[in-house]
Amino acid sequence: MSKYIFVTGGVVSSLGKGITSASVGKLLESRGLKVSLIKCDPYINVDPGTMNPYQHGEVYVTEDGAETDLDLGHYERFTNAHLTKDNNITTGKIYYSVISKERKGDYLGKTVQIIPHITNEIKEAIKKVAQSQRVDVVIVEIGGTVGDIESLPFLEAIRQLKLEVGREYAVNIHMTLVPYIKSAGEIKTKPTQHSVGTLREIGIIPDIIICRTEKQLSKEAKDKIALFCNVDKEAVIPAIDVRSIYEVPLCYKKEKLDSLILRLLNLKHDEKDLRSWENTVVNKIKRPKKEVKIAVVGKYITLQDAYKSIYEAMVHGGIANDAKLTIKRVDSEDIEKFGPEKFLKDAKGILVPGGFGDRGIEGKIMAIKFAREKEIPFLGLCLGMQTAVIEFARGVCGLKGANSTEFDSETKYPVISLIEEQKNIRDKGATMRLGAYRCRLKKNSLSYQAYKKEEVSERHRHRYEFNNKYRALMEEKGMLFSGVNPGKNLVEIIEIKGHPWFVACQFHPEFKSKPNKAHPLFREFIRATLEKKGA
Repeated sequence: MSKYIFVTGGVVSSLGKGITSASVGKLLESRGLKVSLIKCDPYINVDPGTMNPYQHGEVYVTEDGAETDLDLGHYERFTNAHLTKDNNITTGKIYYSVISKERKGDYLGKTVQIIPHITNEIKEAIKKVAQSQRVDVVIVEIGGTVGDIESLPFLEAIRQLKLEVGREYAVNIHMTLVPYIKSAGEIKTKPTQHSVGTLREIGIIPDIIICRTEKQLSKEAKDKIALFCNVDKEAVIPAIDVRSIYEVPLCYKKEKLDSLILRLLNLKHDEKDLRSWENTVVNKIKRPKKEVKIAVVGKYITLQDAYKSIYEAMVHGGIANDAKLTIKRVDSEDIEKFGPEKFLKDAKGILVPGGFGDRGIEGKIMAIKFAREKEIPFLGLCLGMQTAVIEFARGVCGLKGANSTEFDSETKYPVISLIEEQKNIRDKGATMRLGAYRCRLKKNSLSYQAYKKEEVSERHRHRYEFNNKYRALMEEKGMLFSGVNPGKNLVEIIEIKGHPWFVACQFHPEFKSKPNKAHPLFREFIRATLEKKGA
């Protein structure tokens, strides 16, 4: 039977429960165990697919086409777990399932209640992952903070589940903030005590407390937390600020967190270390031999998490090239107001990410024109590919006013348009072209040089596609369609002949990049920027 690790948080949000969960997964994998991870989100949305990036951050897409929380991205980047739609549980999904069963009469006339029906549904969703994915340990992160009303059904469910499986089959990890009061020159443990007290009031007793702090915890502070929170002294684990999130597993390893978990769960394990992770990832981040500046021109630049996987994939590309990246975040609306020269003249590479809606689109197009004309290495992702097509149609093919029907339904030259299967769709949630699709590559292309294979599979999240009516014209003018879906003949990757490195793809390669295995397109994009800088 699989064993469980439940990760909760207190005091404030954004402590890094997702990074901690992913790091624990990495530690257990390094000891020879197979893991899976679940994110429980207490919002009533069925999934984050219809939410604004400013509300939720990026939407992470799994192989099977699930739109999920961005923490699943951390899970897949840190571990070898293959996550599916079942690995993101939301209040919306749980209630949707329970209400559907009630309508069918599955509860045989009973009054449907939070306990036991909602909590049972949560427990079954957690156990489903353990049973279907056949893993040694399932790490379950509960979103939000202890004390939030919307989190209570999830907390009650994991309380019940630990009772059902027994002490040697489940461990509770609670993550809290230990703030440093600068004026007093000391750290304060009281917020942690209150958070653990609230957790205990609802029946959950933490086995391990992870203390998020910017200052090192003294022995006295750790002893005080252990005494007042009723945990072993060795179970008070500091989580101090680090330069890179990829150092976190090493920090927890140093604190012997993995050994503690293994002992509590009575798990057999290998005696392995994280030397490979330290040498191939962390040391290369700390001591790069080169440096390069790359501009990301987007619509949601002010929120760090809106392009989380892209920023991480760029870091991975830097690791593969032994280079430190300086990422310059440029709002596409600013380019519309002031032009591209002001913001992009010092960039050695330009990346245009995905998005929806017409706000800031012309700024993206201006940035792409700047990259094309100045021969600056360019990578476009999803909407970045679509705007690259629009720019090429206008600037090279002479199709004045060319556009996507998403932005101008009456455009004379709809070079980007809805595919047939999307035209009659009215519901917005989970109806896009989602998940993994095949892409066949042309051998005489930059894309083939990157992947070194004729066919790949990549994850998608979009409604609009390249309009094949314009393919012949654009090929004649110098565009190379280097990647095409073999089933539906849909354009997946475009390149511009004669440009040092200009690649744009309809899919999201950032979702398959890992720190110790950079995605080929990001790796080669960074390499091209370094060569441009050297030249």
